Amino acid sequence: MSPAPAPAPALALAPERPRFTDLLAAEWIKLWSLRSTYWILGVGALVVVGINVNSARSNADLLARGSAASPGGIIGIDPMHTAFVEPAYQILMIVAGSVGAIAVFGEYASGLIRTTFAAVPDRRAVVAAKTCVVAVVMFGLGAVVSAASFGLTQAVLSDTIGLSIGAPGALRAVVASALLAPLCALVGMALGALVRHAAGSVVATLVTLLLLPALFRGETYRWVKEIGNAMPLTAWEALVENPATDRPPGRYPESIAEAWTVFAAWPLVAVIVTVVVVRRRDA
Repeated sequence: MSPAPAPAPALALAPERPRFTDLLAAEWIKLWSLRSTYWILGVGALVVVGINVNSARSNADLLARGSAASPGGIIGIDPMHTAFVEPAYQILMIVAGSVGAIAVFGEYASGLIRTTFAAVPDRRAVVAAKTCVVAVVMFGLGAVVSAASFGLTQAVLSDTIGLSIGAPGALRAVVASALLAPLCALVGMALGALVRHAAGSVVATLVTLLLLPALFRGETYRWVKEIGNAMPLTAWEALVENPATDRPPGRYPESIAEAWTVFAAWPLVAVIVTVVVVRRRDA
């Protein structure tokens, strides 16, 4: 009796490559699984809008008292500036940059990044998915804050100097303020990938986004001013400037085209830095 033939060896199935939509879903869950995300974004949005609305109420009171005191009223209150108060949007920059940094260094601190790369060896795809999720979420935050700030402040000032969205420079200011949040978040991601430390990443983000522009405010030397013009905060200030005001531009002013170039260049460089650092450094 002849022996039975040996069973054919089972073919090893190659692991299925995850789809990009799966990576997006995974990064979405990671971001929103932290309770701090809800608190940071929610409280940050309320604080920024609240500061702007309070500024509008203060200006409305000044206008009312000035109109009652003299027929000419009070001159020098800019309704555009009321909707986009610089300290308020500096808070937005801190919030967005911190969330972007947390999205990266949080995985390294918890060790989750090793599990992620074990499941998905293609690090570029992981970074691309994380970038898309963070950018979309932060753009949503920026759009809500920007639209609410402009709409509410102009409603408060509607009886005096309120602007419509069709006013010169208004739509540009709203769009630029909405884009400021994802820009800062992507910069925070790059710094989080470089530093990989909670406090260090947040401090580096604050220094890059807020302190560096303050160091290059001078107008004595052109090269100092040009470096300052290349900062996101300075570019945002140029984009939200009311073209209807007669405010002197100062020396070496930044053009609108240069400001939009800064808004495009910083996120691009930040994403490239994040991809290069994550690919070359160990998890």
